Amino acid sequence: MFNNLNLTDMETCYKMFRTDLIQNLPLHETRFGFEPEVTAKIARIPNVRIYEVGISYYGRTYAEGKKINWRDGLRALYCIARYGLFR
Repeated sequence: MFNNLNLTDMETCYKMFRTDLIQNLPLHETRFGFEPEVTAKIARIPNVRIYEVGISYYGRTYAEGKKINWRDGLRALYCIARYGLFR
């Protein structure tokens, strides 16, 4: 919404970039803040499009080592607002 993109799942972590684009981005976030930050910053580059391609994956359970919790969701929302609204 903030970047005029229609993405269904930004957090799956399958991302592919041209090297020259990603090397020139000043990135600050770690953990689950990375996806909103890089998506917002890439979306602002003129003549660069973000494409979503369907994939198939099976998420881990907490017993298998899944580490995400509600705090990570709050951090992702904060980063979406920070990098989407306050450039």
